[in-house]
Amino acid sequence: AKEVSEPLRFSAHAAQRIRERGILIDPDMMSRLGNAVEKAAAKGLQDTLVLTRDAALIVNVANRMVVTAMDRGLMDGNVFTNIDGAVII
Repeated sequence: AKEVSEPLRFSAHAAQRIRERGILIDPDMMSRLGNAVEKAAAKGLQDTLVLTRDAALIVNVANRMVVTAMDRGLMDGNVFTNIDGAVII
């Protein structure tokens, strides 16, 4: 049987950003985020940028913690630091 992975959690900072920016995290998106984190973990990544159609999220893979989130519309000119990979979903 496949081991069930821990659910994805959101830091207080990320949860606040998601609320403020109106980023939709529905069950389908949670599933896709979880799959993205599994892929990142399989590649040995630690801090991963996950890009969705609407948002960019930085996830600490080991802790399965979304550290921060931003709206894709606000990303122009942003530089992402302290990441070792990206997953586009």
